[in-house]
Amino acid sequence: MIGTVLGGRYEIIEKIGEGGMALVYKAKCRLLNRYVAIKVLRDEYVNDEEFIKKFRKESQAAASLSHPNIVNIYDVGVDKKNGHDIHYIVMEYIKGKTLKEIIREKGKLSFDETMDYSIQIAEALEHAHKNHIIHRDIKPHNIMVTEDGRVKVTDFGIARAATSSTVTNTSNVIGSVHYFSPEQARGGYTDEKSDIYSLGIVMYEMITGKVPYEGDSPISVALKHIQEEIVPPQEIDETVPTSLQNIIMKCVKKNQADRYSTASELLRDLRRVKYLAAEDALDDTSIIESPTQIIPIVGDEDMGSIKKHKKEKDKKHKKNGSEGGLKIKVLAILLAFILVSSIALGYYKLKDYFISSEVTVRDLVGMNRDVAAAELEKMGLSLKVVKEVYDSDFNEGEIVWQSVEEGQKVKKGYTIEVNVSKGGELVKVPSLINKNITEIDEILSQYGLEEGAPDYEFNDAVEANIIINQSPEPYSEVEKGTKINIVISKGPEKKTTVMPKLIGLKENEAYNSLIANQLVKGNRKDEPSDEYPKGDVIWQSIEAGTELQINTAVDITVSSGPEEREEPEDNKDKEVPFNIDLALPQEGGEVTVRVERIQDGETDTVYNKVHEADGKTITIPLKGKLDSQYKFYFNDQCVDTRQHPGA
Repeated sequence: MIGTVLGGRYEIIEKIGEGGMALVYKAKCRLLNRYVAIKVLRDEYVNDEEFIKKFRKESQAAASLSHPNIVNIYDVGVDKKNGHDIHYIVMEYIKGKTLKEIIREKGKLSFDETMDYSIQIAEALEHAHKNHIIHRDIKPHNIMVTEDGRVKVTDFGIARAATSSTVTNTSNVIGSVHYFSPEQARGGYTDEKSDIYSLGIVMYEMITGKVPYEGDSPISVALKHIQEEIVPPQEIDETVPTSLQNIIMKCVKKNQADRYSTASELLRDLRRVKYLAAEDALDDTSIIESPTQIIPIVGDEDMGSIKKHKKEKDKKHKKNGSEGGLKIKVLAILLAFILVSSIALGYYKLKDYFISSEVTVRDLVGMNRDVAAAELEKMGLSLKVVKEVYDSDFNEGEIVWQSVEEGQKVKKGYTIEVNVSKGGELVKVPSLINKNITEIDEILSQYGLEEGAPDYEFNDAVEANIIINQSPEPYSEVEKGTKINIVISKGPEKKTTVMPKLIGLKENEAYNSLIANQLVKGNRKDEPSDEYPKGDVIWQSIEAGTELQINTAVDITVSSGPEEREEPEDNKDKEVPFNIDLALPQEGGEVTVRVERIQDGETDTVYNKVHEADGKTITIPLKGKLDSQYKFYFNDQCVDTRQHPGA
């Protein structure tokens, strides 16, 4: 894939990662001159039409999200190379590490780091859930952390396309199964609380350095999510604050109803613990832990009767303690019998209300909404139209999206939310001819159109970056969302170039510069040099800045290092040349390297140059008397002191 251009604009530069569904590449967008990340679907998925359809729809839905903690999706497309379809997603390129890599490097994270990352992830989930998008695969591998500590959650909406029919390689599942919710492990209905469970597992791993469940296979790990309770973090590390442990334990409840209802609720408690140092967050978990109970309501009349009965009982007790005690025992037995009988009768009468049967949801996408409503009514379900949208893939009135996927089970009486197509919306194509490429994004967005595949041509009459043709033609009518292909002028074709400066460059760097400027390598020779280290270009046959014909040959001379000179052994007063090898710092941009010589009681600066801090070793030519001393500075900080090597 290296060197491949997708969509006519994204040039693949290098592979930077891979997952169960896709390979990830760094690419250069030729149109906007920026780096992007591209996920290319693995070959085993490209022939599954159902999967591709879901993949495209979910990716486009995720592209609507805009949040500082969510990786931006720029484009979704398909290209054909060598007879094969290549499905890809273009997204924001993040320079940083995955959260999984950070945990592996540090072993476990500090309390402050865990809280900071957890809040940012929860904020991303809050935004997505409010836009009706569930992630379904929250794990440290899908969470990027930039060099300045910003969290970026990726792969929103993509996991929804990966149904059980597409996941056939268990080695690809193992990375996610450690973070599955119990309902995902069972293949049940998933919602926003499934993401909250997975975030709880991620928080657990950050603060303890390990996932709660391990196993020999994905199935054994999934069964533990369903059957086994999680070991509290404090039993692994007693320094974990109780407030954080309680938040984690609430997130990972087996029953969805026992977890946080929304990401907003989770955020509230996380912020209390981090910013208010709230030690009492969820300290009393007895209500959470206790089973559901039905407690009868005591009214005012009941309270009055109880008080009256108590007074009468106290009077009678004073008169006849033994007789009153017997009556109380009989009354207690009678009341207990009545209470148990009432509960049993109430359960028998109301069991059909509390225990309703489940039904399996069918696929409604593509079905007319009236027909779908009638079908759902037969199943004991109802339909609610959330919004009507333009969609050229569906006729007017057909369902384009449903809130519960096909095959999921829900209780009778449940309402399935849907989006319904208004058909394809027609718009007039604006004229882009003679416009600069920097203007077209704004113009096309005003008409609801998208930029298609750009092409470039030399044009003697039109300057570079100006559009000279487009398809479809201006003022024709097309469906909203149509891609407009454009032809962009590269300006007049250049016949000449400008000679670059080669002196001071390494030999291979000099040759790369010649190629970049459409020049060719000429003759080469070596000569000694006291000024330039070995391997640097010290002479070029054509002066830098000279305009010349392309493909002109350029000769160079390369330094072979300082010329060796023989000095009389008994002459200590003469300056003797020598070389010193010095390793530059690994990072920090540019560094000024300065060498001071202490000789005959005087201090002189004998070397002062700026180098790139790239960790490479440079050779510094020096000379001095045999009893001279040398100090080496990086940005005015002394890093080494050496004697003359001949001393």
